[in-house]
Amino acid sequence: MLRRILLVVAVFWSTFASAERLKDITNVDGVRSNQLIGYGLIVGLSGTGDKAPFTNQTFANMMNQFGITLPAGVDPKSKNIAAVTVHAELPPFVKPGQQIDITVSSIGNASSLRGGTLLMTPLKGADGNTYAVAQGSLVVGGLGAEGADGSRVQVNVPSVGRIPNGASVERTVAHNFYGGDSITFNLHRADFTTAKRVAERINEVLGGGIAEAYDAVSIRVRAPRDPSQRVSYLSVLENLEVQPGEESAKIIINSRTGTIVIGQNVRVAPAAVTHGSLTVTIQEAPQVVQPNPLAGGDTAVQQSTAIDIQVDDSTMFKFAPGVTLDEIVRAVNQVGAAPGDLMAILEALKQAGALKAELVVI
Repeated sequence: MLRRILLVVAVFWSTFASAERLKDITNVDGVRSNQLIGYGLIVGLSGTGDKAPFTNQTFANMMNQFGITLPAGVDPKSKNIAAVTVHAELPPFVKPGQQIDITVSSIGNASSLRGGTLLMTPLKGADGNTYAVAQGSLVVGGLGAEGADGSRVQVNVPSVGRIPNGASVERTVAHNFYGGDSITFNLHRADFTTAKRVAERINEVLGGGIAEAYDAVSIRVRAPRDPSQRVSYLSVLENLEVQPGEESAKIIINSRTGTIVIGQNVRVAPAAVTHGSLTVTIQEAPQVVQPNPLAGGDTAVQQSTAIDIQVDDSTMFKFAPGVTLDEIVRAVNQVGAAPGDLMAILEALKQAGALKAELVVI
C-alpha cells in the first residue's frame, strides 16, 4: 500500500526589509510582565469533578476555614468539585484594583470544568508574595459526552477554562523605570547592524551622543528624570522608524512535517546536482505443486519470486556562481523534486561546501 504524504515547501521572499517602529522591534529594559500561579478549587460541577486525594483534602481544609469540621476518615464523595491550577500574566505598571484574565486547568481526573465556579484563589509570583486574587465563573470552550457502553465524544479540551477579568490585582511589582539618567532598549532579535541603526536614528532626531549601542541587543539612551517628561520622551522614541538589518542566510528544515523555509540571502556556489530514484519491487507468488496420481510424493508449495528494478529518469541542473533564492526554487521546480528530495539536495550541497547558508534542522 502506498502512502502519499503532502509536503509543503514554504519560501519567504522579500527584496528589502521595510522600516519598523522602535516599539515593534524592542522592549524597554525593566518594563516586563510577570507570571502568577495559584492552586484552587472549582465547585458547582455537574458530576464531572475528580476524586483525587488532594481534592478531598483541599475540600476538608476549606470547610474547616468556615468552621465546619468533617469527621475523621469520612470521604465527602462529591463529584461536583475539582482541584485546579490557576495561572495569569501580570502586565507591567498594573495597579491594585485593576483586573486581569486568568486560565484554570484541572490537575485531577475531572472530565469537564463546564459550569464550574472558581473559589477565591490567591495568585503568587516567583518571590512567594500574593499579587492577585482570582474568583469567578469559568468559560469552557470544550465539551464531552459519554455513553453507557463506554463510547465517548470530545470536542476541544473541556478540562481547561478561562475567566475574563477573573483576578483582581492586590500588589504592584517594584520597578526602576524612573531611576537613573538613562533608559535601555533591548532588541527582540540580536543584530549588530540593527542596534547601530537604532542608535543612529535616535541621534539623528534628538542630537548626537544621546544614544549608544552597547552590544547586539542593548541601546542605552539618555532620558529625563521627571516621570511626566520621561513618558512623553518614550512616546516619541517608540514611534521612530528604523530599517532593521537583514537576517543571516538560513535554511530551516522540519523533517517531521516536510516544511522547508529558505531565507532571502541564501546563495549557492557553482555546483551540479542530479537526483534520481531507484525503485525495487519484489512480488511473491506461491504455487501449489501436486504430484501425479501414480507418482510418489506429497503436495508442496513452490515459491515464485519476481523482482523488478526500475530507475527513474533523473535530470541534472547546474548552479552558477552567486545563485539567488529565486533561481534555486526555479531550478528545483523544473526537475520536479519533492520537498523530501529537496532536503537531501540541500544537505548534500551543505556537505560539499556549495551552500552559503546555515542549515537548521528542527
